Amino acid sequence: MATRILFVDDEAGIRKTLKMILVQHGFDVTTAATVREALEHLNSTTFDVLLSDLNIGQPGDGFTVVSAMRRVQPGAATFILTGYPDFDTALQAIRSQVDDYLLKPTDVPTLIHTIKRRLENRQPMPPERPLKRVSELMQENLGAIIQEWLSLVKQHSELAIIPVNDKERVDHLPDVVKELATRVDVLSEVTSPGAKTAAEEHGKVRARQGYDIPLIVIEMRLLQRVLSFVLQRNLIRMDLSTVIGDMMQVGESLQEQLEFSIRGFQQRAREAA
Repeated sequence: MATRILFVDDEAGIRKTLKMILVQHGFDVTTAATVREALEHLNSTTFDVLLSDLNIGQPGDGFTVVSAMRRVQPGAATFILTGYPDFDTALQAIRSQVDDYLLKPTDVPTLIHTIKRRLENRQPMPPERPLKRVSELMQENLGAIIQEWLSLVKQHSELAIIPVNDKERVDHLPDVVKELATRVDVLSEVTSPGAKTAAEEHGKVRARQGYDIPLIVIEMRLLQRVLSFVLQRNLIRMDLSTVIGDMMQVGESLQEQLEFSIRGFQQRAREAA
């Protein structure tokens, strides 16, 4: 019986061309253009191999398909295709959740050889450790997030010259991260009243300390960067099926808290005028 492959890619030309090539090499290929379509296939048909693009419509959607395949058909070999070599480090972090990954444009002989070699020498995947949500990892790494953020702030030419000590710089940060984690946990689309008040007070404090609005924005942007770094290092421990939605929630919460901080800053400026 021919090896059954589920090939997932949102580019029609690639789906058609690569499917034809794989069929010519003796594979039985089913294609999907979206995550939803891929999930429908893997829930109704048994496959030997999953070959998925990393970005299917949205960045990182391939992780969702891989995670679903690992749960529904744990015996299938899983491969990720990516056109972004710079993402290599992050992909290395999830090697325990995929059998291999290949860079686009894919060299066909290499692809065929890789699939056959993995099928011939496939080892049973180890039992999955309990996977964690973005919120859990943020809470666990709160200390590292604060220290890495503080380091970036001190390296920033404009932020570094503001005459405040480390405690004054990070005073509001733990509350921000905890609010992000809470919103992910409860799937809330609204910043809590307590977090809103704290963010507004943070803006007032920054106004008294000599900041301006662009500097408040920069601080929040640096926090978003640190969160991305920390979560990237922990990809191997994350529930990939929820990570995209969780990160969207985090991004929205960051923007809302930034908005409230700016409003607090502006209120303080009006009072001082």
